[in-house]
Amino acid sequence: MSMIDNDWLPAIQGEFRKPYYRELYTFVREEYSRTVVYPPAEDIFNAFHLTPLKDVKVVILGQDPYHNDGQAHGLCFSVKPDVEVPPSLVNIYKELQDDLGCRIPNNGYLVKWAKQGVLMLNTVLTVRAHQANSHRGIGWEQFTDAVIRAVDAQDRPIVFLLWGRPAQMKKSMLHNPKHLILEAPHPSPLSAYRGFFGCKHFSQTNAFLEKNGLAPIDWQIEDV
Repeated sequence: MSMIDNDWLPAIQGEFRKPYYRELYTFVREEYSRTVVYPPAEDIFNAFHLTPLKDVKVVILGQDPYHNDGQAHGLCFSVKPDVEVPPSLVNIYKELQDDLGCRIPNNGYLVKWAKQGVLMLNTVLTVRAHQANSHRGIGWEQFTDAVIRAVDAQDRPIVFLLWGRPAQMKKSMLHNPKHLILEAPHPSPLSAYRGFFGCKHFSQTNAFLEKNGLAPIDWQIEDV
């Protein structure tokens, strides 16, 4: 597990010393040694490596990493460039097209967003291959709750995009009046038609950032 070594460390290093995290670390290390687990171990903390805490402008919360071969690489909703775009991300792209006129790209590799300050955080950071939610309840939620609290404590405007009920359950942890919280149904094909389509979260995010003197996010993903 490629450790966190940038400015996230002072904010969350207390978690690494807690009993739950030691148990989590031992369990996850054993899982990687005896079965196929996603994302690759060196990618588990990619969201933190690519988006330092000081640069966070937007938080997108996911749930579980993708559990099929070659998809997950440590950013929620994102897949590696040579992998078919998953259905939820297809719907995110449709909303981006309707909201901001973005062209729909030929890939689902969202590193460009992460490098602009979009923290793309799954609440569970690992999963067994082909077994959705197989690492739920082993300690990752406690760790990512600490991450969410660390972001909420930042004394600057940040946008939280909470899509779907599991993400919206984290709203009670957010207390900073400087932040903007936007909620919508999950972009999954099962729920996107209930209000994700038409939510205009991307234009609202950029308007909020610009109102607070921050550069907007360039949401356009390029073709590969």
